[in-house]
Amino acid sequence: MQAEKPQDRAKYAAGRKAIETYLHDGMQIGLGSGTTSHWFVRALGEKVRNEGFKVAGVPTSTATRDLAIEVGVPLLDLNDVDELELTIDGADEIDHQGRMIKGGGACLLWEKMVARASRRMIAVVDDGKVFDTLGKFPLPIEVIRFGWRSTERQLRKLYAEFGYHDLRIDLRGGEARPVITDSGHYILDCHLERITDPDRLAPRFNEIPGVVEHGLFVGIADEMVIGHADGSGEVIKLRD
Repeated sequence: MQAEKPQDRAKYAAGRKAIETYLHDGMQIGLGSGTTSHWFVRALGEKVRNEGFKVAGVPTSTATRDLAIEVGVPLLDLNDVDELELTIDGADEIDHQGRMIKGGGACLLWEKMVARASRRMIAVVDDGKVFDTLGKFPLPIEVIRFGWRSTERQLRKLYAEFGYHDLRIDLRGGEARPVITDSGHYILDCHLERITDPDRLAPRFNEIPGVVEHGLFVGIADEMVIGHADGSGEVIKLRD
């Protein structure tokens, strides 16, 4: 599959740069989800097929698992790995400090679990995903299906503490055909527009019993790789 659109070329460039920069034979890694990560998995499959590159990956979604099988990347079960060397995953938005919004593909729970089970997390993005302030992309919250409206009400109370009133919150897919995550949960998309204090907001979601996981990834990315449509990629270190 060739990258024809400029944004896809940028995503593929980010994936290739990540492979060149971070991977070596024999690694056990986390395989991210979403469009940019899937370009990375395709590029990794090419390296496995064409060069006999040895690598094994833990997928962060059933979609990534299926793609990895299709392109020939060997897979691992997270239960069988003490610690992954690194995870390479995309982002819906990332700021210059490496804070991210993830979950546009409804995979945020597995993505965060795999990232936390890794020594390092590398964010791969096209240059259109980098922002000064997070929030234009709706913030996904993965919630238990039981009592999800009650959970939504509790979320609204939390957001009100941070100055967000009359906030638009959508059940992804709508009530007739709601999106069900790989773990069997719902996604609530919260249209914040501008998240001014992600470091303080992020841990507060865990106080709400119906929340399984949230799409603010703070203090997780160690470096980011930004891809451009001309095929180039740049590596930016975020933490020592």
